[in-house]
Amino acid sequence: MISLSQLRMSIERSFSPLACECSVSGDHSLTVKLYHPLSGQVDLVVSGLNMAALHTAESVAVLIEELRYELTSNSLHRPDPVM
Repeated sequence: MISLSQLRMSIERSFSPLACECSVSGDHSLTVKLYHPLSGQVDLVVSGLNMAALHTAESVAVLIEELRYELTSNSLHRPDPVM
């Protein structure tokens, strides 16, 4: 399984300049929050992700693509995307 710090770094690199918070709950589910570091405006929060499924670079890449899709599909997303 990939470490939480490695996962966070991968997500931040993929969504720069957005910041990322990753947290794991007691049931080992992952919550990812993408937000603007200066304003604190939250663009996406996804929770309930299966941390055990993130054991390879490929599975992390799939997660990043899913997050990217959710971010662009988000109806609350700003009209001036930072990506």
